[in-house]
Amino acid sequence: VQFVESGGGLVQPGGSLRLSCVASGFAFSSYGMSWYRQAPGKERELVAGISISSAGRNTNFLDSVKGRFTISRDDVKNTVFLQMNSLKFEDTAVYYCNAGYSRPALGDYWGKGTLVTVSS
Repeated sequence: VQFVESGGGLVQPGGSLRLSCVASGFAFSSYGMSWYRQAPGKERELVAGISISSAGRNTNFLDSVKGRFTISRDDVKNTVFLQMNSLKFEDTAVYYCNAGYSRPALGDYWGKGTLVTVSS
């Protein structure tokens, strides 16, 4: 099992970034997928989740990112995306993906994450 996150970077408040996570080693299309983040000195938290395609690709979001972030998936490319708009200082964190809709279904496996820094 492997998760490879990318797309992070330095962005000004109000800016946008699109994160990608390529997953391998498991039946991607059979799992919900989710994004997590961990800010310095804080615990990892669930940011967004998306269910499997056959279940309608339902989504859920952390309250603080609702209306600003969207999550999507490409089952052909085994990739999950996180589009982040109207970024705020408090979105600064390392972002990770994992399987599962609302909790890490493959929690023994984590990628290196991708760092998002929101700064002026």
